[in-house]
Amino acid sequence: MDELVELTHDLVSISSHEDETEAGDFIEAWLRAETDADVTRDEAGNVIARRGAGPSLALVGHHDVVPPDESQVEDGKYVVEEHDGRLYGRGTADMKGSVVASMLAFRDAEPTYELVFASFVGEEVGGDGARHAIENGFSPEYAIVAEGSTNYSKDDVTDVVIAHRGRRASIVTARGSAAHASEPEAGENAIYRACDAVDIVRDCSVPTVSVLGHEVSGSVVATEIDGGSAWNVIPAECTITIDERTVPGERADLEAVEEIDGVTWSVEQDLPPMECDDAEFADTVLAAATDAQDGDPEHVTKPHATDAGWLSQAGTTCVVCGASEPGEAHTKTESVGIDVLERCYRIYRSAAEGL
Repeated sequence: MDELVELTHDLVSISSHEDETEAGDFIEAWLRAETDADVTRDEAGNVIARRGAGPSLALVGHHDVVPPDESQVEDGKYVVEEHDGRLYGRGTADMKGSVVASMLAFRDAEPTYELVFASFVGEEVGGDGARHAIENGFSPEYAIVAEGSTNYSKDDVTDVVIAHRGRRASIVTARGSAAHASEPEAGENAIYRACDAVDIVRDCSVPTVSVLGHEVSGSVVATEIDGGSAWNVIPAECTITIDERTVPGERADLEAVEEIDGVTWSVEQDLPPMECDDAEFADTVLAAATDAQDGDPEHVTKPHATDAGWLSQAGTTCVVCGASEPGEAHTKTESVGIDVLERCYRIYRSAAEGL
Protein backbone atom coordinates (compact mmCIF):
# COMPACT_ATOMS: atom_id res chain seq x y z
CA MET A 1 0.00 0.00 0.00
CA ASP A 2 1.85 3.06 -1.26
CA GLU A 3 -0.62 5.33 0.53
CA LEU A 4 0.14 3.75 3.91
CA VAL A 5 3.90 4.13 3.43
CA GLU A 6 3.66 7.71 2.20
CA LEU A 7 1.29 8.75 4.98
CA THR A 8 3.46 7.09 7.62
CA HIS A 9 6.55 8.81 6.22
CA ASP A 10 4.82 12.19 6.36
CA LEU A 11 3.47 11.77 9.90
CA VAL A 12 6.68 10.30 11.31
CA SER A 13 8.74 13.18 9.91
CA ILE A 14 6.82 15.71 12.06
CA SER A 15 8.55 16.52 15.33
CA SER A 16 6.26 15.69 18.26
CA HIS A 17 8.40 15.01 21.34
CA GLU A 18 8.04 18.54 22.77
CA ASP A 19 4.94 19.82 21.00
CA GLU A 20 2.38 17.53 19.38
CA THR A 21 0.44 20.35 17.70
CA GLU A 22 1.75 19.93 14.16
CA ALA A 23 1.28 16.16 14.20
CA GLY A 24 -2.26 16.65 15.48
CA ASP A 25 -2.89 19.21 12.75
CA PHE A 26 -1.76 16.70 10.14
CA ILE A 27 -4.03 13.94 11.44
CA GLU A 28 -7.02 16.27 11.82
CA ALA A 29 -6.63 17.72 8.33
CA TRP A 30 -6.36 14.27 6.76
CA LEU A 31 -9.49 13.00 8.54
CA ARG A 32 -11.47 16.06 7.46
CA ALA A 33 -10.32 15.68 3.84
CA GLU A 34 -10.59 11.90 3.53
CA THR A 35 -13.67 11.02 5.60
CA ASP A 36 -17.15 12.32 6.29
CA ALA A 37 -16.65 11.72 10.02
CA ASP A 38 -17.38 14.13 12.83
CA VAL A 39 -13.82 15.26 13.66
CA THR A 40 -12.98 17.15 16.85
CA ARG A 41 -9.85 18.49 18.52
CA ASP A 42 -10.12 18.90 22.27
CA GLU A 43 -8.34 21.35 24.57
CA ALA A 44 -5.54 18.87 25.26
CA GLY A 45 -4.85 18.37 21.56
CA ASN A 46 -6.42 14.92 21.17
CA VAL A 47 -7.86 14.19 17.71
CA ILE A 48 -11.12 12.22 17.80
CA ALA A 49 -13.34 11.25 14.86
CA ARG A 50 -16.66 9.39 14.79
CA ARG A 51 -18.67 7.62 12.11
CA GLY A 52 -21.99 5.83 12.40
CA ALA A 53 -24.23 5.26 15.39
CA GLY A 54 -24.84 2.69 18.07
CA PRO A 55 -22.38 0.83 20.34
CA SER A 56 -18.86 2.11 19.69
CA LEU A 57 -15.51 0.58 18.83
CA ALA A 58 -12.50 2.91 19.03
CA LEU A 59 -9.19 2.54 17.22
CA VAL A 60 -6.82 4.27 19.62
CA GLY A 61 -3.27 5.55 19.30
CA HIS A 62 -1.04 8.48 20.27
CA HIS A 63 1.02 10.89 18.20
CA ASP A 64 3.55 12.03 20.79
CA VAL A 65 6.97 10.35 20.93
CA VAL A 66 9.93 10.19 23.29
CA PRO A 67 12.85 12.54 22.57
CA PRO A 68 14.81 11.42 19.51
CA ASP A 69 18.48 10.57 19.24
CA GLU A 70 20.41 13.39 17.53
CA SER A 71 20.93 11.10 14.53
CA GLN A 72 17.15 10.97 14.05
CA VAL A 73 16.73 14.75 13.51
CA GLU A 74 17.68 16.97 10.60
CA ASP A 75 16.60 20.58 10.05
CA GLY A 76 13.89 20.32 12.72
CA LYS A 77 12.30 17.25 11.14
CA TYR A 78 12.64 13.61 12.05
CA VAL A 79 14.71 11.62 9.57
CA VAL A 80 12.68 8.85 7.91
CA GLU A 81 14.40 6.20 5.81
CA GLU A 82 13.10 3.15 3.98
CA HIS A 83 15.22 0.11 3.28
CA ASP A 84 14.97 -3.66 3.51
CA GLY A 85 11.19 -3.44 3.77
CA ARG A 86 11.23 -1.30 6.89
CA LEU A 87 10.70 2.35 7.79
CA TYR A 88 13.28 3.82 10.17
CA GLY A 89 12.79 6.89 12.35
CA ARG A 90 11.57 8.16 15.71
CA GLY A 91 7.95 7.12 16.13
CA THR A 92 7.78 4.59 13.29
CA ALA A 93 7.14 1.76 15.74
CA ASP A 94 5.89 3.70 18.75
CA MET A 95 3.50 4.46 17.28
CA LYS A 96 2.79 6.68 14.32
CA GLY A 97 2.89 3.74 11.91
CA SER A 98 0.01 2.06 13.70
CA VAL A 99 -1.81 5.41 13.97
CA VAL A 100 -1.71 5.66 10.17
CA ALA A 101 -2.93 2.07 9.80
CA SER A 102 -5.81 3.00 12.14
CA MET A 103 -6.59 6.16 10.15
CA LEU A 104 -6.85 4.22 6.89
CA ALA A 105 -8.90 1.44 8.47
CA PHE A 106 -11.21 4.04 9.99
CA ARG A 107 -11.77 5.57 6.56
CA ASP A 108 -12.16 2.31 4.63
CA ALA A 109 -14.18 0.13 7.00
CA GLU A 110 -17.92 -0.32 6.61
CA PRO A 111 -19.14 -0.84 10.18
CA THR A 112 -22.73 -1.31 11.31
CA TYR A 113 -22.24 0.68 14.55
CA GLU A 114 -20.25 3.71 15.69
CA LEU A 115 -16.60 3.54 14.69
CA VAL A 116 -14.27 5.94 16.51
CA PHE A 117 -10.71 7.00 15.78
CA ALA A 118 -8.68 8.62 18.55
CA SER A 119 -5.07 9.78 18.62
CA PHE A 120 -4.05 11.08 22.02
CA VAL A 121 -1.30 13.39 23.20
CA GLY A 122 0.89 12.85 26.23
CA GLU A 123 0.96 9.05 26.32
CA GLU A 124 4.71 9.00 26.86
CA VAL A 125 4.41 11.21 29.95
CA GLY A 126 1.74 9.21 31.74
CA GLY A 127 -1.37 9.28 29.59
CA ASP A 128 -2.25 12.96 29.92
CA GLY A 129 -4.31 13.00 26.71
CA ALA A 130 -6.21 9.82 27.44
CA ARG A 131 -7.08 11.00 30.95
CA HIS A 132 -8.28 14.35 29.62
CA ALA A 133 -10.48 12.65 27.04
CA ILE A 134 -11.93 10.25 29.60
CA GLU A 135 -12.61 13.05 32.08
CA ASN A 136 -14.52 14.83 29.30
CA GLY A 137 -16.74 11.92 28.35
CA PHE A 138 -14.69 9.70 26.03
CA SER A 139 -16.16 6.27 26.82
CA PRO A 140 -16.37 3.82 23.91
CA GLU A 141 -17.73 0.38 24.72
CA TYR A 142 -14.75 -1.30 23.02
CA ALA A 143 -11.27 -0.24 21.99
CA ILE A 144 -8.32 -1.63 20.06
CA VAL A 145 -5.27 0.24 21.31
CA ALA A 146 -2.62 0.13 18.59
CA GLU A 147 0.44 -0.32 20.81
CA GLY A 148 2.94 -3.05 20.00
CA SER A 149 1.91 -6.71 19.94
CA THR A 150 4.05 -8.04 17.10
CA ASN A 151 6.42 -11.00 17.60
CA TYR A 152 5.23 -11.65 21.14
CA SER A 153 4.23 -15.31 20.79
CA LYS A 154 6.55 -16.07 17.86
CA ASP A 155 8.37 -14.42 14.99
CA ASP A 156 6.50 -12.77 12.11
CA VAL A 157 3.11 -12.66 13.77
CA THR A 158 1.00 -9.85 15.23
CA ASP A 159 -0.73 -11.06 18.39
CA VAL A 160 -3.61 -9.70 20.45
CA VAL A 161 -2.82 -8.51 23.98
CA ILE A 162 -5.60 -9.27 26.46
CA ALA A 163 -3.82 -7.90 29.56
CA HIS A 164 -0.85 -5.77 30.48
CA ARG A 165 0.89 -4.70 33.63
CA GLY A 166 0.71 -1.21 35.11
CA ARG A 167 3.43 0.75 36.85
CA ARG A 168 3.33 2.29 40.30
CA ALA A 169 6.31 4.45 41.18
CA SER A 170 6.65 5.29 44.85
CA ILE A 171 9.07 6.86 47.32
CA VAL A 172 10.02 5.51 50.73
CA THR A 173 11.28 8.31 52.97
CA ALA A 174 13.17 7.45 56.14
CA ARG A 175 13.76 10.21 58.66
CA GLY A 176 16.01 10.20 61.71
CA SER A 177 18.09 12.81 63.48
CA ALA A 178 21.54 14.10 62.60
CA ALA A 179 24.58 13.74 64.83
CA HIS A 180 28.35 13.72 64.50
CA ALA A 181 29.55 10.41 63.11
CA SER A 182 31.96 10.06 66.03
CA GLU A 183 28.91 9.76 68.30
CA PRO A 184 26.42 7.71 66.24
CA GLU A 185 24.34 6.88 69.29
CA ALA A 186 23.46 10.57 69.61
CA GLY A 187 21.36 10.46 66.44
CA GLU A 188 18.97 8.21 64.56
CA ASN A 189 20.50 6.94 61.32
CA ALA A 190 17.99 7.42 58.50
CA ILE A 191 20.00 5.16 56.19
CA TYR A 192 19.63 2.27 58.64
CA ARG A 193 15.88 2.85 58.76
CA ALA A 194 15.81 2.97 54.97
CA CYS A 195 17.71 -0.32 54.81
CA ASP A 196 15.10 -1.90 57.09
CA ALA A 197 12.45 -0.66 54.67
CA VAL A 198 14.35 -2.10 51.71
CA ASP A 199 14.35 -5.48 53.46
CA ILE A 200 10.56 -5.33 53.55
CA VAL A 201 10.41 -4.36 49.87
CA ARG A 202 12.80 -7.19 48.92
CA ASP A 203 10.69 -9.73 50.79
CA CYS A 204 7.38 -8.34 49.59
CA SER A 205 5.26 -10.91 47.76
CA VAL A 206 3.99 -9.84 44.34
CA PRO A 207 0.57 -10.90 43.07
CA THR A 208 -0.24 -13.07 40.07
CA VAL A 209 -3.67 -12.95 38.46
CA SER A 210 -5.35 -14.79 35.60
CA VAL A 211 -6.94 -12.94 32.68
CA LEU A 212 -8.85 -15.07 30.17
CA GLY A 213 -6.67 -18.03 31.11
CA HIS A 214 -3.35 -16.17 30.95
CA GLU A 215 -1.27 -15.43 34.04
CA VAL A 216 0.01 -11.91 34.66
CA SER A 217 2.62 -11.46 37.41
CA GLY A 218 3.75 -8.28 39.07
CA SER A 219 7.18 -7.22 40.30
CA VAL A 220 8.60 -4.79 42.84
CA VAL A 221 12.16 -3.55 43.19
CA ALA A 222 14.15 -0.74 44.79
CA THR A 223 15.85 1.25 42.04
CA GLU A 224 17.39 4.37 43.64
CA ILE A 225 18.69 5.47 47.03
CA ASP A 226 19.61 8.98 48.16
CA GLY A 227 20.72 10.02 51.62
CA GLY A 228 23.38 11.65 53.71
CA SER A 229 25.14 15.00 53.54
CA ALA A 230 28.74 14.37 54.57
CA TRP A 231 31.06 11.52 55.48
CA ASN A 232 31.11 12.55 59.16
CA VAL A 233 27.39 13.25 59.70
CA ILE A 234 24.76 10.74 60.76
CA PRO A 235 22.09 11.23 58.05
CA ALA A 236 18.74 12.69 59.05
CA GLU A 237 16.94 11.63 55.86
CA CYS A 238 17.18 8.96 53.20
CA THR A 239 14.86 8.20 50.28
CA ILE A 240 14.34 5.03 48.27
CA THR A 241 12.64 4.88 44.85
CA ILE A 242 10.48 1.81 44.25
CA ASP A 243 9.45 0.52 40.83
CA GLU A 244 6.39 -1.74 41.03
CA ARG A 245 4.78 -3.42 38.04
CA THR A 246 1.16 -3.95 38.95
CA VAL A 247 -1.47 -6.43 37.82
CA PRO A 248 -5.24 -6.01 37.46
CA GLY A 249 -6.95 -5.73 40.80
CA GLU A 250 -3.90 -6.36 42.99
CA ARG A 251 -0.99 -4.45 44.53
CA ALA A 252 2.06 -5.36 46.57
CA ASP A 253 1.77 -4.44 50.26
CA LEU A 254 4.28 -1.60 50.22
CA GLU A 255 2.39 0.23 52.97
CA ALA A 256 4.07 -2.21 55.36
CA VAL A 257 7.25 -0.10 55.35
CA GLU A 258 5.41 2.50 57.44
CA GLU A 259 5.49 0.10 60.38
CA ILE A 260 9.12 1.19 60.83
CA ASP A 261 9.62 4.27 63.01
CA GLY A 262 10.31 7.38 60.95
CA VAL A 263 9.43 5.81 57.59
CA THR A 264 6.70 7.06 55.24
CA TRP A 265 5.59 5.88 51.81
CA SER A 266 4.11 7.98 48.98
CA VAL A 267 2.99 7.20 45.42
CA GLU A 268 4.47 9.40 42.69
CA GLN A 269 2.85 7.79 39.63
CA ASP A 270 0.31 5.01 39.16
CA LEU A 271 -0.25 3.85 35.57
CA PRO A 272 -3.08 1.33 35.64
CA PRO A 273 -2.87 -2.20 34.27
CA MET A 274 -5.30 -3.46 31.63
CA GLU A 275 -7.41 -6.58 31.43
CA CYS A 276 -9.91 -7.50 28.75
CA ASP A 277 -13.18 -8.33 30.48
CA ASP A 278 -14.97 -9.77 27.44
CA ALA A 279 -13.75 -13.08 25.99
CA GLU A 280 -16.00 -12.73 22.95
CA PHE A 281 -14.47 -9.39 22.00
CA ALA A 282 -10.96 -10.75 22.50
CA ASP A 283 -11.84 -13.70 20.26
CA THR A 284 -13.34 -11.41 17.61
CA VAL A 285 -10.12 -9.37 17.36
CA LEU A 286 -8.03 -12.56 17.36
CA ALA A 287 -10.14 -13.90 14.49
CA ALA A 288 -9.49 -10.68 12.58
CA ALA A 289 -5.77 -11.02 13.28
CA THR A 290 -5.81 -14.63 12.11
CA ASP A 291 -7.55 -13.72 8.86
CA ALA A 292 -5.12 -10.86 8.22
CA GLN A 293 -1.87 -12.86 8.24
CA ASP A 294 -0.30 -16.18 7.36
CA GLY A 295 0.99 -16.78 10.88
CA ASP A 296 -0.89 -18.09 13.89
CA PRO A 297 -1.51 -15.19 16.32
CA GLU A 298 -2.38 -15.80 19.95
CA HIS A 299 -3.79 -14.03 22.95
CA VAL A 300 -0.78 -12.74 24.88
CA THR A 301 0.09 -10.41 27.76
CA LYS A 302 2.31 -7.33 27.67
CA PRO A 303 4.78 -6.13 30.33
CA HIS A 304 4.34 -2.39 29.65
CA ALA A 305 1.64 0.09 30.59
CA THR A 306 -0.31 1.81 27.77
CA ASP A 307 -3.31 4.11 27.43
CA ALA A 308 -5.40 0.92 27.40
CA GLY A 309 -4.96 0.93 31.17
CA TRP A 310 -6.73 4.29 31.55
CA LEU A 311 -9.51 3.22 29.20
CA SER A 312 -9.97 -0.14 30.91
CA GLN A 313 -10.05 1.54 34.33
CA ALA A 314 -12.80 3.83 33.02
CA GLY A 315 -14.93 0.91 31.82
CA THR A 316 -13.95 0.40 28.18
CA THR A 317 -13.32 -3.19 27.09
CA CYS A 318 -9.84 -3.17 25.56
CA VAL A 319 -7.29 -5.21 23.71
CA VAL A 320 -3.90 -4.07 22.41
CA CYS A 321 -2.81 -4.86 18.86
CA GLY A 322 -0.13 -3.05 16.90
CA ALA A 323 2.98 -3.13 14.76
CA SER A 324 5.77 -2.40 17.23
CA GLU A 325 8.05 -5.32 18.09
CA PRO A 326 9.90 -5.87 21.39
CA GLY A 327 13.11 -3.87 21.46
CA GLU A 328 12.14 -1.33 18.77
CA ALA A 329 10.45 1.49 20.68
CA HIS A 330 12.53 4.38 22.05
CA THR A 331 15.76 3.29 20.31
CA LYS A 332 18.02 5.28 18.00
CA THR A 333 17.46 2.62 15.32
CA GLU A 334 13.67 2.47 15.81
CA SER A 335 11.91 0.89 12.84
CA VAL A 336 8.77 -0.91 11.74
CA GLY A 337 8.09 -3.48 9.04
CA ILE A 338 6.01 -2.15 6.14
CA ASP A 339 4.40 -5.58 5.78
CA VAL A 340 3.44 -5.42 9.47
CA LEU A 341 1.80 -2.02 9.05
CA GLU A 342 -0.20 -3.45 6.14
CA ARG A 343 -1.13 -6.40 8.35
CA CYS A 344 -2.32 -4.08 11.11
CA TYR A 345 -4.45 -2.14 8.64
CA ARG A 346 -6.15 -5.41 7.66
CA ILE A 347 -6.64 -6.38 11.30
CA TYR A 348 -8.19 -3.05 12.26
CA ARG A 349 -10.46 -2.97 9.24
CA SER A 350 -11.56 -6.59 9.66
CA ALA A 351 -12.22 -6.12 13.38
CA ALA A 352 -14.16 -2.93 12.70
CA GLU A 353 -16.38 -4.72 10.23
CA GLY A 354 -16.74 -7.93 12.22
CA LEU A 355 -17.59 -6.75 15.73
